[in-house]
Amino acid sequence: MTHPATAQHRPLVAILRGVKPDDVVAIGAALWDAGIGMIEVPLNSPQPLQSIRVLADAMGERALIGAGTVLTVEQADEVFEAGGRLIVSPNMREDVIRRTVERDGVSFPGVFTPTEAFAALDAGAHGLKFFPASIHGPDGIKAIKAVLPPDCPVYAVGGVSVPTIGEWLAAGTNGFGIGSNIFKPGWGAKQVGEHARAFVAAYDAAVG
Repeated sequence: MTHPATAQHRPLVAILRGVKPDDVVAIGAALWDAGIGMIEVPLNSPQPLQSIRVLADAMGERALIGAGTVLTVEQADEVFEAGGRLIVSPNMREDVIRRTVERDGVSFPGVFTPTEAFAALDAGAHGLKFFPASIHGPDGIKAIKAVLPPDCPVYAVGGVSVPTIGEWLAAGTNGFGIGSNIFKPGWGAKQVGEHARAFVAAYDAAVG
């Protein structure tokens, strides 16, 4: 179930929604230096495939680079052609999951219910993105996690902050997708790095 490409990284995915190709490599390097090795560029960002391409060229040997907001098989193929390997979606499309698996990518589909979660796992998903996690809250995630396979990685996305990481982890969440708390359009590499280090420190402290 777990893809080996995720094993060398903390279960923290930086979501760079709105990043521009001219800025993405410096921001990616700042994230890496802070301890985050999984980076997604949502496809509703400016020139997302170009950002993925230059980021994969610069960091693809050490970091796991890919796209968010991947809604179709065709979009997944475009990400792979750009050099990305991580395919993250806000929804659960079995055909997108299967294509990602076929191309040896890492599949993190968005789910909200146990029905969607099990369908995603049956299709081959490597982890589950509970989105928006803020609606479930830690207690909701804990309840659903109780019926999932114990080795299923569960990522909470939406509503996670530095002070609450420990609460989410205690509820059984394995990792996090971090968006506007780590990057906003216009933020430079230094600012992104500062926020990333705060999340990494909070995660490391919470897991002991």
